[in-house]
Amino acid sequence: MTDGARKRTSGSAGGDAAGEKDSGGGVALKKEIGLVSACGIIVGNIIGSGIFVSPKGVMENASSVGVALIVWIVTGVITAIGALCYAELGVTIPKSGGDYSYVKDIFGGLAGFLRLWIAVLVIYPTNQAVIALTFSNYVLQPLFPTCFPPENGLRLLAAVCLLLLTWVNCSSVRWATRVQDVFTAGKLLALALIIVMGLVQICKGEYYWLEPANAFEPFQEYDVGLIALAFLQGSFAYGGWNFLNYVTEELVDPYVNLPRAIFISVPLVTFVYVFANIAYVTAMSPQELLASNAVAVTFGEKLLGVMSWIMPISVALSTFGGVNGSLFTSSRLFFAGAREGHLPSLLAMIHVKRCTPIPALLFTCLSTLLMLCTSDMYTLINYVGFINYLFYGVTVAGQIVLRIRQPDMHRPIKISLIWPVIYLLFWAFLLIFSLYSEPVVCGIGLAIMLTGVPVYFLGVYWDNKPQCFDALVNKMTYLGQKFCVVVYPAMGNGGEGGEEGEEMKEARSPLSKEDGDNHKSADC
Repeated sequence: MTDGARKRTSGSAGGDAAGEKDSGGGVALKKEIGLVSACGIIVGNIIGSGIFVSPKGVMENASSVGVALIVWIVTGVITAIGALCYAELGVTIPKSGGDYSYVKDIFGGLAGFLRLWIAVLVIYPTNQAVIALTFSNYVLQPLFPTCFPPENGLRLLAAVCLLLLTWVNCSSVRWATRVQDVFTAGKLLALALIIVMGLVQICKGEYYWLEPANAFEPFQEYDVGLIALAFLQGSFAYGGWNFLNYVTEELVDPYVNLPRAIFISVPLVTFVYVFANIAYVTAMSPQELLASNAVAVTFGEKLLGVMSWIMPISVALSTFGGVNGSLFTSSRLFFAGAREGHLPSLLAMIHVKRCTPIPALLFTCLSTLLMLCTSDMYTLINYVGFINYLFYGVTVAGQIVLRIRQPDMHRPIKISLIWPVIYLLFWAFLLIFSLYSEPVVCGIGLAIMLTGVPVYFLGVYWDNKPQCFDALVNKMTYLGQKFCVVVYPAMGNGGEGGEEGEEMKEARSPLSKEDGDNHKSADC
């Protein structure tokens, strides 16, 4: 842990609680995520509404069906390489928090805090709000067949969706993972139906746009810049492949299940994406696909007849599962950040019986609800999408740095360095192109991220804060603990130990000292 983070944890915990040893039992995060649920988290977070609604982002920039399919395959392979790098990092630094934890441990507290800052401030609240709005749009659309659903109605239903799933996640890790498993299976079944219908079309001879002579016939002139943009769109479509690394400490046998889930899920998603796009062009020309606002719905109307209602329902179910997966993983990121002293310590506490990070979940839900109240969330996503992708590369670069700094460090998985180099070359190509094509958008994204620098030095690094400020923080933490019935978790769950484990013990809350003995029997 960096000096700044160390100062923050010991200074925010509540004065005389510092240094207290937890020699007995204590509450801790449960290891309840098995291989199936782990795959459900990855697949469920990657496959949102995009493949059903708007796969045309790749098509319109690729300029032909053949190039679009190549883009989907290549971006899937690059995503698999990135996931392979994250698998090594995940078992080498077996802590929840994903790339935030890796960047913090390798490059220091400030770099890690900036990753956390942009995630807390914009990335997760906006993404979850957009997915929830997509869900409500597809649920309400049948009730308004001739017009758009009212804006207030969309936002209200999206809020209900968020509140319901937050309650599920607060209640039980097992409930949350079961919801994820069920809805991931539902979206895979819907995509399997699309793929099977595409195969039926091919058997009927409907494969005009798949013949090489036609597949590479451009409907607009090929342009290197547009093709680069197609790769960028494809990379964004695979977003969510790293989310399992956020919940490493809740995985059953993470050294086995983390890499295994990655190796199963990313190729599965690549297969589904490629063959779903093949299926679409068996029923629609590229022009029809680009003109459609909901490709899967148009596909269903053409081939399913009276059963075409299956597609909008599938999109709604897919987005509902997407909100659940995002809430589950993003709350663990905030939990990890608080545990390292980069967010208020209350967010690092878990319920004494349910063993769920209720404060972090409530914080995630509240920030998303606030984002629903603004009309600028789509603009914010454009601004910080570049920053999100920037940190993927920084994290993978950290893998190489860690190999150089600590070559003898125990690595249950150790991949060839050629893989992170390949990923970084592709990443650099897309990053440079993004800066060249949209310098203002990227610049604003960087500016939003850099607002975290003064926050870090004032809130984290500055140790000698006024006593009245520390007293207020401790009082608010105490009230939050009483309200949520939470305590700081016991150590030793997730690979921490030694100095860092002791620091985390020191960061126990005011309530931990007062009520600790009452909760020692509540070991989860």
